Amino acid sequence: MDIVFLIGRIVFGLIFVFFGVNHFMKKDQMVAYAASQGVGGASFFVPATGLILLLGGLSVATGVFPQVGLILLILFLVPTSFIMHRFWGVSPEEKMQQMPHFMKNMALAAAALALLFISLPWPLSL
Repeated sequence: MDIVFLIGRIVFGLIFVFFGVNHFMKKDQMVAYAASQGVGGASFFVPATGLILLLGGLSVATGVFPQVGLILLILFLVPTSFIMHRFWGVSPEEKMQQMPHFMKNMALAAAALALLFISLPWPLSL
């Protein structure tokens, strides 16, 4: 059972590592998109949230301070969902694009919230 939990948490954590790396590798496109969504200071917030994603994802994957990492991820996912993926009050085409992203982020936030209640230390952690 410990191995299954380890595999699940590594996959879960590495998703966020991948997203965080994208914040740096595709910074210009992400800054432009964030600015188009009304985010002031997008050139600051894109790399800052990229760092949050990297730290949170690595924390979960390795089991090092996992509760801190999970809180970071939740604090990223919930506001980002409401700021970047507003599917209400937009065209039907835009709604079809934004609603799945909003729902995905909320599901990931709920999973992170559930993981907060797993007793520490996590098995097979660094």
